[in-house]
Amino acid sequence: MATIDILLRAAQLPDSPSAKLDAEWLLAAALGKAPSYLRTWPDREVLPEVEAVFAAHMERRRQGEPVAYILGRQGFWSLELEVAPHTLIPRPDTELLVETAMKLLPASPVSVLDLGTGTGAIALALASERPAWRIIGVDRVTEAVTLATRNAQRLGLGNTRFLESHWFASLAGQRYELIVSNPPYIPASDPHLLQGDVRFEPSSALVSGADGLDDIRLIVAQAPDHLLPSGWLVLEHGYDQAPAVRNLLTVGGFVDVASCRDFGGHERVSLGRLP
Repeated sequence: MATIDILLRAAQLPDSPSAKLDAEWLLAAALGKAPSYLRTWPDREVLPEVEAVFAAHMERRRQGEPVAYILGRQGFWSLELEVAPHTLIPRPDTELLVETAMKLLPASPVSVLDLGTGTGAIALALASERPAWRIIGVDRVTEAVTLATRNAQRLGLGNTRFLESHWFASLAGQRYELIVSNPPYIPASDPHLLQGDVRFEPSSALVSGADGLDDIRLIVAQAPDHLLPSGWLVLEHGYDQAPAVRNLLTVGGFVDVASCRDFGGHERVSLGRLP
């Protein structure tokens, strides 16, 4: 039987900054252990059936499939979320949206809407930090609503609820103190859509028209009908889209319009308040 160290050294993955880490995560998952186990016990022998699972995982990764889809889970904020190919994989970049939203309102009871919730990542992160907030997450994909609900139940976050809706379509007459969204914002012609992990993610969660702003335009135009007075709209967008999104917010009647920078210095979140 091969040892942990031998299997990791023999792993054949495409050259990438995360190749070694990917192999460690996949072997740890096959063993049912934390990745730290591999470094603690590199000489432990691996059972043939475990090696076979690892080999199958590695082959899927060599074909480009994201590790999150292979394992069926992804960490976000302080949570571990179930993921599936019909939802976008939660990314650390989106934590800026969560941080920004939490600064806008008190921890006392308020109503929050998460548009295009996917796995429920944003809604559940907010719910975990603000137990008094009442958070609704909506998604047009039935399977995503089911998945987000399952994540909420597993995490015991009862201050969330998930509904099927294409943006505001099923929310007539409902208003909130805060609306957040990580909508599709990639232009249809972007060459990155043919590269890396995004090849396996649903295009409906990524692409939004020729300039990537079609869904953001719709959200900005319709959000005033669903915000309470002085309510906030907070949007994630592409690294170079902040000026355009700020303009949409200003033209749409929002005030206190601003953008927030991520750790790389890029303006990735923009927000505005309804007068």
